[in-house]
Amino acid sequence: MTTMTNKKVLISGAGVAGLALAYWLDHHGFRATVVERAPQVRHGGYAVDFRGEALDVLDRMDLLEPVRALDTAMGDAAMVDAEGRQYATLPAAVFAGDLEVPKGELTRLLYTAAEDRAEYLFDDSVSAVEQDADGVDVTFENGPPRRFDLLVGADGLHSRTRALVFGPEERFVHSLGIHTAIFSLPNHLGLDHTGQLYVSPGKAANLFAGDAGGRARAALHFAAEELAHDRHDIGEQQRIVAERFAGEGWEIPRLLTEMRDAEDFWFDANAQVVMDTWARGRVALLGDAGYCAAPTSGRGTSQALIGAYVLAGELAQARGDHGAAFTAYENAMRPFVTEHQALGREGAERFSMPAPTQEMLDMLAANAPENTHPEMVRLPDYGSSQGEPEPAAG
Repeated sequence: MTTMTNKKVLISGAGVAGLALAYWLDHHGFRATVVERAPQVRHGGYAVDFRGEALDVLDRMDLLEPVRALDTAMGDAAMVDAEGRQYATLPAAVFAGDLEVPKGELTRLLYTAAEDRAEYLFDDSVSAVEQDADGVDVTFENGPPRRFDLLVGADGLHSRTRALVFGPEERFVHSLGIHTAIFSLPNHLGLDHTGQLYVSPGKAANLFAGDAGGRARAALHFAAEELAHDRHDIGEQQRIVAERFAGEGWEIPRLLTEMRDAEDFWFDANAQVVMDTWARGRVALLGDAGYCAAPTSGRGTSQALIGAYVLAGELAQARGDHGAAFTAYENAMRPFVTEHQALGREGAERFSMPAPTQEMLDMLAANAPENTHPEMVRLPDYGSSQGEPEPAAG
């Protein structure tokens, strides 16, 4: 039997993509190490949607039912004016997937599933990469240098791995002209599996909650093509958001006050990563690092899960021949990425439209992706479990 090579894989990033990849690499007999800049797995963040093939991946990880148990089951949302008066209803089909769960809870489930399947290096990150024909030498910010067979960058939109191996961010990251701030806050409106949405020219704010007794989450969006700011300076980011929403009505003043005390505040541009290839030598990119579709697509988490499953499976099928595996991975994922990025651009274009009428919203709901493509498409079965991967069919 042929011996599999390239078994030691470093994954940069312990988000959805990185944790799912650690699970599947172990499943196929690889030895994964995950390095994460944060001191622990990040548990905050917004709610995320699952559709189609991503449900298939969760099912194969035995996580579909645990994830279903966390489903927020969001209903319709009220469109409100500056005085809080409802003027339209946003059907759930427009904004919700087949499943919607808090991202922090999803990350917790993935980490629990992958915790014993990989080595974890928290509070550290990759600072330099050198590769040759036989492996990848990685220098870390804090730990000693190490050598791996392969390196996978699953470190998000602002990927350090991508910058070190493929080039500067501005070559690949393209803003869609929208910035978003997301944070949690007390559910002072008593929302229960529903939300409210406020729209003004170039701005929108929504407030959702999955439980009347729990916390709500707010998202503030505004149009801006280029916006210079320090990605690590939360105070500066919050000042930018407050300035953009100054003078707005509805619940905006209270949201801005709560924003300053939020421990899970997140702010960034809605952007896409566009690359001709996601692999160079022994280094590959996964999820947002290689092909971010932007939050306006509603597909980022699904795309990360599918990509992790396919990448690990193709490495197993190729018995560690990373060149063949990376090519097959790209060929399999390109159709997903092309479709999802198109949805992201369409979502950004809708942001610039006038406040929608009820007729427009009903039309969007009738054509929502989960209504027009309700069937789950089964992904390839890459075979078995721990140890030697099964030979490729044929």
